[in-house]
Amino acid sequence: MKRVLLVLFVAHFVYIVLLRWVNPPITLTMISSWFSLWGTDKHFQKKWVSYDEISQHAKLAVIASEDQLFPDHNGFDFKSIEKAMKHNQKSKKIKGASTISQQVAKNVFLWQGRSYIRKGLEAYFTFMIEKIWGKQRILEVYLNVAETGEGIFGVEAAAQAYYNKDAASLNREEAAMIAACLPNPVKYTVNPPARITAYRQRKILIQMRNLSPDPDIMALVTGRGE
Repeated sequence: MKRVLLVLFVAHFVYIVLLRWVNPPITLTMISSWFSLWGTDKHFQKKWVSYDEISQHAKLAVIASEDQLFPDHNGFDFKSIEKAMKHNQKSKKIKGASTISQQVAKNVFLWQGRSYIRKGLEAYFTFMIEKIWGKQRILEVYLNVAETGEGIFGVEAAAQAYYNKDAASLNREEAAMIAACLPNPVKYTVNPPARITAYRQRKILIQMRNLSPDPDIMALVTGRGE
């Protein structure tokens, strides 16, 4: 048993290190989405692009939307986690506090769900990718594996599906609209935009303007962070 556990540990450690340079081929969430589209008129869409091929507006938009402390934390935003726990104790509507790093750990290595086992594994993989990958690689992976619509994964596929252009050409408004759908890409539709998506877009655009003077964020967005 110990030997099996050792082999599994070494195997997944090698896989984490490998993904520092090699793009993950597919995720469990993508597989699940692909099966859910089977027999429908919708198509699974995914296309990987490098960090330099993604609009700076898109990078800033997802940080503004999902994790404004991303350049500065070690993978966990403990204040937000504490606030979410207090909120969830009083409300039936569950509020999350996952950082971009945690979302990448979940999307690349794990499955969707709220079990304690999965959250524990998520914390482990978050710690590992923070140490091994670095912020720019984590953000690059996030922008390529995040679900951005029903059967649509990554900012490149979203840009092509919604705006008939590549991710490098997204403007501020388009990038903010795509980022607005991230909490629930099936419900928060981009084209046509749901009311909640348009509302979130307006808030994200404001936050993008507010974050633009931040040197740490802009160093990461422009590719000078590492």
